[in-house]
Amino acid sequence: MPKRVLQGVVVSDKTDKTIVVRVERRFTHPLFRKTVRRSKKYQAHDATNACKVGDMVRIEECSPISKTKRWTVVREEGAAG
Repeated sequence: MPKRVLQGVVVSDKTDKTIVVRVERRFTHPLFRKTVRRSKKYQAHDATNACKVGDMVRIEECSPISKTKRWTVVREEGAAG
């Protein structure tokens, strides 16, 4: 089975070799037919500490690195906004 790849914005880079990425998803509400935005935060492994707050990044599923880290940074796509 292929590994999942998600795209999101870095919201924290305070810890060493770890970033927090906010991934947003949009879907239509089943009853009201309105587009709803939901976001979730993932901790990802950043071995080189290259990502900064506000950067758009892609993260990929991996085997557990620590208690909360199950994702790793694939590539940085530059600053968002």
